[in-house]
Parts: sequence; C-alpha cells; structure tokens
Amino acid sequence: MRLASEVLEYYQRGGERDRLAVGFGPLEFLRTWDILERVLPLAPATVLDVGGATGVYAEPLTRAGYRVHVLDPVASQVAVAAQRPGVTAAVADARALPVIAGRADAVLLLGPLYHLLDRADRVTAWHEAARAVRPAGVVVGAIISRFATLFDGFIQDFYRDPGYRPVVEGALADGRHRNTEPGRQWFTSAYFHHPDELQAEVADAGLTLRRRVAVEGPLWLMGHRRVEVMADAHRRELWLTMMRRVEEDPSLLGATSHLLVVAEKCRTPLVDSPT
Repeated sequence: MRLASEVLEYYQRGGERDRLAVGFGPLEFLRTWDILERVLPLAPATVLDVGGATGVYAEPLTRAGYRVHVLDPVASQVAVAAQRPGVTAAVADARALPVIAGRADAVLLLGPLYHLLDRADRVTAWHEAARAVRPAGVVVGAIISRFATLFDGFIQDFYRDPGYRPVVEGALADGRHRNTEPGRQWFTSAYFHHPDELQAEVADAGLTLRRRVAVEGPLWLMGHRRVEVMADAHRRELWLTMMRRVEEDPSLLGATSHLLVVAEKCRTPLVDSPT
C-alpha cells in the first residue's frame, strides 16, 4: 500500500502499538470485539485481517479458534503480528490482495478505509475484499466518523494549536483530514466518512450493506467518565449490553468516533483479478 509519508511515519513510530489500550482505545476495542463475535461466521472459519497492523484483533481471534492471516502495508507491524501465536502475516496493499478469490470466510478492513483518501481507492479495497471472500461471506470495515476530529479537538484540547482548526475545517468540508506537519500529535492524514456515504461505496464494490453500527457511541465524549466505566466490570458489561440495543440507530452514527460496516458478498462469485 503506497502510504503517504506522514502516515507511514505515524505507524513506524508505533502509533498503533498501544492505541487500543489507552485513552478511549479500550472502548473501541471492546465494542469492536463484541460486534465481531456476533457477525463473524463460527470458528474455525478463515479470516483475512487486512490492515491488521500488529495483530491486536488477530491474536484473540486465533485463540477463539479462527484461522487468521494478517495483511498490512507496514513491515514493522507485520513482523510483530507474525510473532503472535497462530497468526500468519505478510506485507500487502488492500487494493491488490495477494490471495486467491473466495479463499476467506470473512475479511476485516479495520484500518485501510480511513487511509485511502480517494473514493476510487476505497471502492477498490472493498472490491478486493469482496473478491477474497467466499460467496455469502462477510466483510467488516471500520471507518472514522466525519465529526470525530471536531469533537476530539475539545476532548484533548488540540484547538490550543492554531494549526488544528484548518485541519478540522478540511475534514468537515470533504472528509479529508490532512496532518502533514511533523511533530503534531493529533491523528495522521485520513479520510473521515459521513455515514450516508457507505451504502454507495459498498454497492459499487458489488457488496450488499447489512449493518452500520456505532462502535463507541457518545460515551467517548465523556472524558474521565469513560475511564470509570472501563474500570468497573459491572458498569462495563452494562454499557456493552445497552449499546447493543441502540447500536444501529441512525441518530447515533454521527456521534460515535468509529463505525463498523457489515457487508455481505452476493452468491454469484466475482472473477479473480488479473494480478
């Protein structure tokens, strides 16, 4: 995957290493795992984890009995993923997967879609996932909400830097969050989806959209209160239970930081790519 220099630098310095273990990262991880448990085919299905980074989801999936292969464009992350028990990993581009058509029971796109700023590239990534998965298989993609950077600026006080607001204005205008300045601590360059874009992107790749799911919901906006929820097992389980009741409500899709898109491949197989 031809990553922009600032994106590659972000991941090479370990941007993904501890992200899901600190701040509001545990909210994202627990909810993503909760959703995956309910939408993936039963183990021992074969899961292709595209953009799987260091294997933070691949390892627990393997422990749950799945056969998991990670594909990621950052070699240092692939090296870490390959060391996880039961996980195989290789360097690859989400837009040209080195796999035979129909080999996977499920494909995860939990990272590539928000680093492909051009729509054509995102549709290509969706299409490659559709090619790789078997007929009637599931493809799960993660996207960042169009409004996440606006809210995150207040949560983490990024607006104190005068360079932050222009980045937010750009993301609100066309979804393109551009952070090309070295040393700036906010998220690297990315595409932030409006929830209403997802139906067409998925359809253009030959997939059928089944669900749009709010991951964290508004809880990620609550500062220290979210830490309190994560620290208490009873409150954490209550939060997970209550979120399941409202996770597909369209009114929550703009208030969450991440969404999961659950799509299904039609039963007529797609032709293999010429590569």
